[in-house]
Amino acid sequence: MNETTTAACPAETDLVLRLLSALLREDVAGLRTRSTAIKRPDGTWLRVDAADEDALELPVREDGFQYEKGARLPLLRRESDRRELTTADDILAALGALADPQDRGGFDALAEECRQTLATLRLHAATHDEVGAMLAARYGTDPAQWTGLAGGLAHDTLAARLDHPVYPTARGRLGLTTDQLRAYAPEFHPRFRLRWLALPRDALTMRGTVGSSDPAWPTPSALGLPELDDSHVALPVHPLTVGEPLRDALRTSGLDSRAVLSDRPHLEVVPTLSMRTVALAPYPRIHLKLPLSTATLGLRNRRTIKPGTLVDGAAVQRLLGTVIAREPRFRDSVLHPDETSFAHAGHELLAVLLRRHPAGLDDAVVVPMAALLSDTPGGRLLIDHLADRFHGGDPLALLDAVLALLFDWQTTLFGYGIALESHQQNISLVLDTHANRTRIRLLLKDNDGPRINAVRMRSALGAQAPDASEFDDARILGDTDAPVVDLFTTITVHLCAAAYAFGLARHGRAPLHRLLSLVRDRLTEAVERLGTGPGQPGAVLREHVLDAARLPIKAMVSAGTLLSKERSGASDINKHYTTGPNYLSREV
Repeated sequence: MNETTTAACPAETDLVLRLLSALLREDVAGLRTRSTAIKRPDGTWLRVDAADEDALELPVREDGFQYEKGARLPLLRRESDRRELTTADDILAALGALADPQDRGGFDALAEECRQTLATLRLHAATHDEVGAMLAARYGTDPAQWTGLAGGLAHDTLAARLDHPVYPTARGRLGLTTDQLRAYAPEFHPRFRLRWLALPRDALTMRGTVGSSDPAWPTPSALGLPELDDSHVALPVHPLTVGEPLRDALRTSGLDSRAVLSDRPHLEVVPTLSMRTVALAPYPRIHLKLPLSTATLGLRNRRTIKPGTLVDGAAVQRLLGTVIAREPRFRDSVLHPDETSFAHAGHELLAVLLRRHPAGLDDAVVVPMAALLSDTPGGRLLIDHLADRFHGGDPLALLDAVLALLFDWQTTLFGYGIALESHQQNISLVLDTHANRTRIRLLLKDNDGPRINAVRMRSALGAQAPDASEFDDARILGDTDAPVVDLFTTITVHLCAAAYAFGLARHGRAPLHRLLSLVRDRLTEAVERLGTGPGQPGAVLREHVLDAARLPIKAMVSAGTLLSKERSGASDINKHYTTGPNYLSREV
């Protein structure tokens, strides 16, 4: 950088690099399609032409994960005066000036996301040692010994302090203050008590054990409202939703005169990685997914709960149970909590999912995949601790075992026409020793957003295939493989496999080509098990994943914040795609 560059803290430097790489990847303001590569002594620059504005220049380097290039320095340079723009505010203002006028509000919104995220990053840095010491004191100094679902919550804390593999502002939560993060966010591992709302029984849709004598469910009497025992049911409410968001929800639902908010907090909980889902401190097997009015991974990615997603999650759980019954090798290696108990009052802030995890995990280490590359209290990567305990100190051997099971499971589902949105946060590894050998299992949750080729599913399952009427979201079922391939690639291949290859290479654990060969080899083995003859599902994955010239990648920033749905054309902001290089190609 030249003398005009403003010094930035490490957190800001990293955020700007991630932001610029994401904007380049998604071709925001023509960074890909309106740019010309220029070779200079310090490296490659992209010059972005502009008709009425100064041209902008972006220093880039080779990348290859989701796009051929990424940002090399945390800056844009204005050609006319050589001024270097080094803050997210200045960069987004400059790029917004190149965008269509109707999109410029999205650049302002993304700038606010960046400000919120930068504040969070600084908070994380300032509290790093404090939180590490707290976890070590509570659970022990070796995170490979943090066992059971309670120990898994400590691993969630580590994961919450790690960036998303591609989304630049993932650690930010819009509208929340520092005090609120400390009190309720998973990166601080707090405990707090839930609030409870008594709603008329006739206003609620309830399934499963919600509202019963379950230990997670108090009666109105237990909340100081004995007069409502016969007419009302208690609904848990996250403390962050109490106040104007809750009042608006009740007014919108016409329940403001019939609902009663108890002033008696009840049940101590611990936030999980998703924050809106909390584990009951006395019963860590039981989780409650509660709506929040904040947003993560984009302005439009609200943390509320649409009632239809509860229906879809239960339907997909039944479908996965049908598949596992036909594929017995997964009965002991792929675990699912019960997600069929829920309640809602027809509003996305008046809803709850009761998740009950399987028993028998107390002696196992339960780790969300999102935590594997996180820093531990001792300063090492979590995957190194796990490798020491379970794989002779070899993190590649651990990754190899994970990929073998993961790809076997996900390609088997593809053979039934199914792809799950089972990203790093939604899959936990369950590691223990069984019959004197290391055992790895997968624990999956939140299965409400799949894509299913109904033609392939019905061909495979026949009369056991669910009817379309069992799903609320019409986007789930289709009649081609294309949406299923897109989801399989962007979630299973990119986030749950390649992200670790690139991450471990970045941390110096092995050369990138060796790690990518491992990913390709394990995926190839799984694909070949499906059969690669004409029309067989393995042939589809070989053509569109292993041997494809380019792969789909999520355009998360564009669909989530920068563009309206009308402008982006995204029917689902989490499934809006552009393309990137195929790092699995044998020619790479």
